[in-house]
This record gives sequence, C-alpha cells and structure tokens, in this order.
Amino acid sequence: MKLFEQPSHVLHDMLVNNEITSLELTEAILSRIDEVEGDVKAYLTLTRDEAIAQAKAVDEKIARGEKISFLEGIPGAIKDNICTKGVKTTCASKILQNFVPPYSATVVNKLNAENAVILGKTNLDEFAMGGSTENSAYFPTRNPWNTECVPGGSSGGSAAAVAAGTAVWAIGSDTGGSIRQPASFCGVVGMKPTYGRVSRYGLVAYASSLDQIGPITKDVTDCAHILNIIAGHDDMDSTCVNEAVPDYTKALVEDVKGLKLAIPKEYFVDGMDPDVEKAIRDSIKKLEELGAEVVEISLPNTAHAISTYYLIAPAEAATNLERYDGVSYGERADGVDIVDMMTNTRSQYFGEEVKRRIMIGNYALSAGYYDAYYLKALKVRRLVKEDYDKAFEKVDVIVCPTAPSPAYKIGEKIDNPLEMYLQDVCTVPLNLAGLPGISVPCGFSSKGMPIGMQLIGKPLDEATLIRTAYTYEQSQDFHKSRAALGGK
Repeated sequence: MKLFEQPSHVLHDMLVNNEITSLELTEAILSRIDEVEGDVKAYLTLTRDEAIAQAKAVDEKIARGEKISFLEGIPGAIKDNICTKGVKTTCASKILQNFVPPYSATVVNKLNAENAVILGKTNLDEFAMGGSTENSAYFPTRNPWNTECVPGGSSGGSAAAVAAGTAVWAIGSDTGGSIRQPASFCGVVGMKPTYGRVSRYGLVAYASSLDQIGPITKDVTDCAHILNIIAGHDDMDSTCVNEAVPDYTKALVEDVKGLKLAIPKEYFVDGMDPDVEKAIRDSIKKLEELGAEVVEISLPNTAHAISTYYLIAPAEAATNLERYDGVSYGERADGVDIVDMMTNTRSQYFGEEVKRRIMIGNYALSAGYYDAYYLKALKVRRLVKEDYDKAFEKVDVIVCPTAPSPAYKIGEKIDNPLEMYLQDVCTVPLNLAGLPGISVPCGFSSKGMPIGMQLIGKPLDEATLIRTAYTYEQSQDFHKSRAALGGK
C-alpha cells in the first residue's frame, strides 16, 4: 500500500489501529515530495522540521493511549495566501517575498488545535488572481496528470499537491472558482463553503465580499471531516456567520432519493469541450438512476456573471492592495521621494495580472465611471442571486460542469486574459451569490485528463451537497484514480 495515495480517513484508522505511526506517514509523504516535487512544483515553502516534530508529538500521544482527532498526525498543506505565524506567507508575489506573519489565520489555528501535520505552503496565482497558477511570481505549478498542463488556479498548488500525493489534504481559497476549478483539473474534491461559513481572518484579502476558504481532498469523506474542523463563527471576522455548524459526516449517506436536482441550461455554454458535456450528462443520468429527480431550469442572468465579477473583484482588489506601498511591510524600491518610491515599489514587485486588475478596479471606481460600471455590477449581482433564490424554491441542488474544459497546456491561454476569464463561467456565479459549491471527479477526457462535476447548494446547506456528492462518488471509481506522474 502506498501511503501517499490514501485519503485521511483511511490513514486515521491506520493510526488508531497502530498499523502505522505519524512519523512513518509524514516521512512517506516527504519522500514523495522529494520524488516528484521537481516535476509538479506545488510548494513555495516546506516546513520539514516542524512537520517531523509534530508527527513525533502525535506518536507520543498515541503511545500514552490517548485518543486522537480526525486530522491528528496526518500531513497536509496550506495555500500561501493564508497567514501562518513564523512561516513565510508570500501570496506568490515578489512584494511579500520575505513577509513572515506575526499571527496565524483562524483556520490554521483550528488545524493546529487538531494537531494536524502541516508540510508547508502551496503555490498560487499571485494574490489569487488567476485560474492556472501561471501567474505565480516564482514558477508555474504543473498538473500531476500531465506536467505539460496547468493544474488550474488560483489554488493550483493545493490541488496539485493532493493529486500528486505530496499532501494528504490541503486548504485553498475560492474567490471565483479557485478551489473548485483546480480540483476539477486535478481529479480531486474541492469545496467552496457558503460565504461566511468559514472564517476569513488571516486570509490575505483579494476581493473581500467573494473570498472563502475551503478544503481540497482525495474524496468526499475527507471533505466532510475537514469542513467540520474549519467551519464555525469567529469574532475576528465580522462577515462570519453565527450559525451552528452541523456534523457534516452525518451527510455521508448513499441516498439521493427525494432530492430534486436542476440542470441550468445556461451552464452548457457554446464552445464547451464535448468530453466535459458528455461526462456531466452521464453523471446526471447516474444520479437519476440512483433516485434523484432531475429537472431543467433557467438562470438567465448567468450570461452577465463574468462581466459582473470582473468589475466587482478588481474593484475590491484595487482597494485591498492599496496597503502594499513599500511603507509598512513588504518589499520597498528606491525613489527620490515617497511618491516615487511607492510608484517604483508597486511597478517593480507586482506582476502583470495583478497590475491589470488594479487598473480595471480603479477605473471602475473612478469618478464618472462608478455609476456606469461598479454600481451597475452590484445591481446585476443581485439579479444573479435572485435567479438562484427562485431556483432553490423548487429544487435542492443544481448540477453543472465545474469548468468548460479539462486542463489545458501551460502557456496556451496566458497571453489571452479574456479567454482565461471565460474559463470561470461556471464557477463565478456562486461567489457572486455567496452559495456553497463542490467539485467531484466525474470522468476523464479523451486525452486522459480529469473532469469535475459541480454541485451547487442553498446557503448553509453544505450537508445536502456532501450527501449528493458522496452518493455519486460511491457509485463510481473516479475518485480512486491516481495520477501516474510518468510512472512514479
């Protein structure tokens, strides 16, 4: 048995039954990193010594006969836009290349309280702005299924690490699909919880009304367990929902009878890869065979979601990134005066995509254009949400593709920002509406690349998504497939 291929719940049982030690497991994952990280490049920072020390502490606890929690002693990774006290948090940007936070994000504190083994920080598109991890200021991450292809983004490093077996689980963030799309591209499970279900305290802000932290895992069971750990109210985040968190593992039942699933016709867009459409329609048919009722619906304002998102998100980004001016923290360039220094700092240390979004955002917020662009986008955002509200009066779950294509070649779309933005067509509407969504593996393209099915749920109804995803997953073997990484 290859330990790096196993999900957390299997490894947890092995730890409890003394079949392995946490040190053996952690060393096995670190060996896997040594073996394939040069091909995948999922990590920006590795914390080997800390991981080994944590594993030894868990083994001592087990030796004393004490019970361990679900993630205790199991190695995982954190996206590098989530603050980790004493460990660099760069956001894959040169402007934060030496930044070490003095505190940890709430999510990291919750994982530390579980005694999870944290291996390091994963690569991303700079400040989470992108859908391929090619916008990292350091290097692109590669897809473990085909290292000539992108892993998706912006949580590409997290998804690639889980798919490559260089992390058992990972944490990502999702502003417009940044957990779900890379999960789809890498053949793993990724969930974006309801906005406010998981604390954003310590997440470096991209677009504050859209960002959400969530898990990336090998299967739905692990997703439910990790959501149990990271969800919940936090006084440090004013947007965090103060609602009781259910036990999501109780939703791990094979039963979709009585559930009404909807297929939104707008999500099957022109130009969608035929392999993707076939995989999704086959998956819908399987859910119908398993007892779900399937209906077709219309979400008419979906057509405006991309343009709405790419006004709101850059506007919020332009505001959030004002703090990187070379004064308080981060890198600083030389200048003849403070204005020159700030200009040089931002010009020198921000990447092209970040600059592009700052400029779009500032334009949309500028005098004379605020009403025409930003205010209008906010009104359309409400229409997008109302489409979902009307749909969920009649149905329980919406089913659609996660992305309109499988993973594409590195460099194929990077010079065409508009084509890159259109890759988000199936994912950004959820963020505009604040809804939960999950991507589960549902097939492979003719070239052997993974395809993901997206399930969209009602606000705070992650449990129904987990139930639906688990029922589908258990009827198939897609989640058991592992990337060969050239036979490694």
